[in-house]
Amino acid sequence: MALAASNLAQETAALLQALGVPRERTTGGSLAVHTPITGEMIAQVHETSVAEADAMIGQAQDAFIAWRHVPPPRRGELVRLIGDELRAAKDDLGRLVSLETGKILSEGRGEVQEMIDICDFAVGQSRQLYGLAIATERRDHRMMETWHPLGVCGVISAFNFPVAVWSWNAALALVCGDPVVWKPSEKTPLTALATLAIVGRALARFGDDAPAGLCAALIGGPALGEALVDDDRVKVVSATGSTRMGRAVGPRLAKRFARAILELGGNNAAIVTRSADQDLALRAIAFAAIGTAGQRCTTLRRVFLHDSIYAPFLERLKRVYRTIAIGDPLAAGTLLGPLIDARAYEAMQRALQAAREAGGTVHGGERWDGLGLPQAYYVRPALVEMPVQAGPMLQETFAPILYVTRYSDLPEAIGLQNAVGAGLSSSIFTLDLREAELFLSAAGSDCGIANVNIGPSGAEIGGAFGGEKETGGGREAGSDAWKAYMRRATNTVNYGTALPLAQGVEFAVEG
Repeated sequence: MALAASNLAQETAALLQALGVPRERTTGGSLAVHTPITGEMIAQVHETSVAEADAMIGQAQDAFIAWRHVPPPRRGELVRLIGDELRAAKDDLGRLVSLETGKILSEGRGEVQEMIDICDFAVGQSRQLYGLAIATERRDHRMMETWHPLGVCGVISAFNFPVAVWSWNAALALVCGDPVVWKPSEKTPLTALATLAIVGRALARFGDDAPAGLCAALIGGPALGEALVDDDRVKVVSATGSTRMGRAVGPRLAKRFARAILELGGNNAAIVTRSADQDLALRAIAFAAIGTAGQRCTTLRRVFLHDSIYAPFLERLKRVYRTIAIGDPLAAGTLLGPLIDARAYEAMQRALQAAREAGGTVHGGERWDGLGLPQAYYVRPALVEMPVQAGPMLQETFAPILYVTRYSDLPEAIGLQNAVGAGLSSSIFTLDLREAELFLSAAGSDCGIANVNIGPSGAEIGGAFGGEKETGGGREAGSDAWKAYMRRATNTVNYGTALPLAQGVEFAVEG
């Protein structure tokens, strides 16, 4: 069936039923959900009221009192079961991700694989919530640190990775002893409901050790996110979104001394040196700049090309941009699907106009109507030659726009890369060891992610994900990101009969 005559609502309803979401949750509600593939409405979801949200947070707090007593490896068993259920549901949930976000199918399935991967990681982590044994200056004493569950974890996620970001947080939070209350984007509530249905099956298999309220979702608009941010019972909030959103969330959490994990904007860059493997760089840049229709926080938005390779490499990039396969993201061979909505398209056009006004030459960027879908927003990816880094090049636009400029000296290029507010991800393409090591050094990239000979997007879950500066400083997924969901206690045990004080202090009393 041609997309112009499709009814993706029927397919969505069938997928939701297969995934275990009750039909009454997604029909007759006040929140209309549209697929960016055609622009048609595919569901009407019932929203959570502020009073219901308060009750869910209260139930999560009650769950915390019980869940913190469950041994961590046993908590890991629940996450293992969630991973098993995700494996069984991968194709259906992956397709639903594509329907709700407009991602190509391989990216939709890849997002579910990312959920499975973090579950596997978290299961292992459940047996490795290690503290330290610390040397003490006092005889017959032992000093150590221990880690304990922190409390209710709130997760506020964005539309572009509607389920993976939840899983990065939830898998770790659950093994660390924290219940999870999730506020998904109001643009992508269906994948959230499907994920919670999958988790429900895992909970049923897990048994009575899992208290009610361990995982919940608040479906609706910004007021529900504000409820999470402002509730004293929520001890840590992971918020993914724009830097503007982070400027509002961060101070409100700080005001009540809650912990924040902020994953905010990214204006990511790549440097292509004269020694680069240009074939490899071309493929990496194409995926990083065009994949997910430029709607990743790690999307490549700026490229600095060395003077000696600027013209020939730019011509190759132009060919890629002219010939990229645009169209139905559910169809085989498509590489570029639609933008999420009209607002994203309008922001893209404003940025391109600003680039022209700043002296840029724009290739592509216009609306693409090859499918005859006036309510959907397909675009040609934009390649913009900029004489200098200026204007919209200094700001993130969530669309497939790649700004290209030249450089002569590597320290100059690193300075240009770092001269933006965000500090999420970065990369360099070089076969020169000195260039690579400079880029990774303290005098190199100032981003939370710095790569060599791969693009800035497509991070694996084993590493800590996040960035510096206006990206917010948060870290999620691998490495020691688990510590954000726990509280640390330093313990000293005196197993002797004397009471020596630290630093040689003497305090003698008669009793």
